[in-house]
Amino acid sequence: MTLQVGIVGLPNVGKSTLFNALTRAGAAVASYPFTTIDPNIGIAEVPDPRLADIAAIVKPERIVPATVEFVDIAGLVKGASKGEGLGNQFLGHIRNVDAIALVVRCFQNPDIPHVSAGLDPWSDIQVIDTELMLADLATVERRLEQVRQASKGRPKDFAVPIALYERAIAHLSAGKPARMLEVEAKEEEFFRDLNLLTAKPRVFVANVGEGDCPAGGPLAEAVREAAAQEGAEVVVICAELEAALAEWPPEDAAAYRAELGLTESGLASLARAAYRLLRLITFFTTTGGHEVRAWPVPENTPAPVAAGKIHTDMERGFIRAEVISYPDLMRVGSFAEARNRGLLRLEGRDYLVQDGDIIHFRFAV
Repeated sequence: MTLQVGIVGLPNVGKSTLFNALTRAGAAVASYPFTTIDPNIGIAEVPDPRLADIAAIVKPERIVPATVEFVDIAGLVKGASKGEGLGNQFLGHIRNVDAIALVVRCFQNPDIPHVSAGLDPWSDIQVIDTELMLADLATVERRLEQVRQASKGRPKDFAVPIALYERAIAHLSAGKPARMLEVEAKEEEFFRDLNLLTAKPRVFVANVGEGDCPAGGPLAEAVREAAAQEGAEVVVICAELEAALAEWPPEDAAAYRAELGLTESGLASLARAAYRLLRLITFFTTTGGHEVRAWPVPENTPAPVAAGKIHTDMERGFIRAEVISYPDLMRVGSFAEARNRGLLRLEGRDYLVQDGDIIHFRFAV
């Protein structure tokens, strides 16, 4: 599976710069609103040092990391839910992503105008949240009207969705995002079908100036306070710096980050946050020794379903999985020694894949 993360925020907060830093895709960047009209889409590799460790043992012809698909969505403005600044089109792009990276401007630059008179991360977040909630409110109101029309003469058949939609409207009208709405098991399918913007999981990205690395300064602290209210993560990134370092030799970039007190790249920080956000784990395969590949799957994925991520035939014809954990392989240093010590185990259809599992699937079609 490819995780798709939408990069969302007000105009001129550094979304396209961050996108370029993450994907090296060369998206257009300019200091005026709506530079990005059609969403830019780029694939970024997810850094995982375990891949190199496994490859050192297997010595494959190639290494294939897991990837994240980033979607650079145009800046939203006040009134977007009513179509301002092509808002309806841009909100539609957000509906298609799995998660949101909400970029908040936390840097000063007189050459890049902000949409408001001064920098106020809290206020900027409120503008975005208000527009997303208003769009969701309109969605639920339309759905409720449709269901009420369909329920005439058969009210009992539609009692569950009607109760959910009425509760959702009251919730959103009170300024609360859909992700905070309590949904009963019998309502979950109806809720998912709404595909609400404020139900999507999100991580906050505080885009800071280089001089505020690594902690981010007082503006980033305001983002942390806002994120804490919903239990969300905050990643502090200097997008301009990351875009520049993306063009440097890796060793030089790492050395410069270290001088600034940064322990890893902005991509690594954001990718890890996105994984945690969607509760993804990674398992590995070593295809005949020719390839070492990382595969992201949701937590608690059964072995046959994980096999299906590689090929549908493998899920359909699943027999068993030969599994060793990454720590065990590193401890003994080879698959042969792992087999001698009984560390390679056979698992059946009910086995739930664990993060760091190295798996060989056996199947017959």
